[in-house]
Amino acid sequence: MSTVHDIYVFIDGFAPFKTAMDFDNPGLLVGSGGTAVKTALLSLDITPDVVDEAALLGAQLIISHHPVIFNPLKELVPGTAPFMLVKAGIAAVCAHTNLDMAPGGVNDCLAARLKLKNIKPLVLSQNSGLPEALYGETACAFEPDEFADFVKQSLSCGGLSYTDGGSKITKVGLCGGGGADMVYDAAARGCQAFVTGESKHNILIDACRLGVTFVDAGHFYTEDVVIEPLMNKLKKQFTDVNFIKSKRMRCPVKFI
Repeated sequence: MSTVHDIYVFIDGFAPFKTAMDFDNPGLLVGSGGTAVKTALLSLDITPDVVDEAALLGAQLIISHHPVIFNPLKELVPGTAPFMLVKAGIAAVCAHTNLDMAPGGVNDCLAARLKLKNIKPLVLSQNSGLPEALYGETACAFEPDEFADFVKQSLSCGGLSYTDGGSKITKVGLCGGGGADMVYDAAARGCQAFVTGESKHNILIDACRLGVTFVDAGHFYTEDVVIEPLMNKLKKQFTDVNFIKSKRMRCPVKFI
C-alpha cells in the first residue's frame, strides 16, 4: 500500500522541495511518512473546512499548495487547521514555491490556461535557477479589454481588475499568486500584458506608465489551476489511492 512518504518522494521527483525559496516552508508538515494512504484530498489551502472535508472522506492525507504551517507555532489552538489535522490523524504534504517553479507546476499550468506559446523564463530564482515567472505569445492579438475578459473566462474568475496598457497584446508575462513586482521584467521583455494574482497601487501606476495591461486575476484563480493537473499526475502513479479535489476550497473573495 502507498504511504505518505511514497507520495512525498514522488512530488519531490518533479518539484524538489529543496528548490523552494528561502522564506518558504514546504514538505511533510503534519503526520508520519509511514502512514498508509487509501484516500488523499488535494486543496490549494488547508483550512478548517478542508480538514473537516478530509475527515468526512476518511482521508489519511491532504496535499496542498500553501503550507498549513508557515511561521513557527508557539501553541496548538483548537479550531485551527494544524490542531485539527493532528486530532484527526491526517497528514499534510505542502508543495509551495517548489511547485510554482517546477515543470508542469503553477506557472506552466497558468500559461497553458492562457494558451500561450513559445513560452520562456521571465525571471529566474537566484537559489535554484528555476523560473519564478514566464512569458509567451498569445494565440491572437487582443485589445486590453478583450484580453482581460479572456483571462476571466479562462480562469473562471468571479471578477478581476486590470489596467489598460493602450496597445494590442501579443506577448504576455505571468506569475501565479503574488508576482506584481515582475511587471517591470515583463515590460523589459516587450510584453504588453502581465497576469498575476495580486496588485499594488504604485505598481499599477507604473504599469500604466510602462504601457502594460496589468491583470490582477486573484491569488486563488492564478494558482488553483495546478491542483487538478497535480491530482491527475498522482492518480497515474498511485493507482491504489483515491485522490479527490476539495469541493470546500473556494476563492474567499466575493465580487459585486
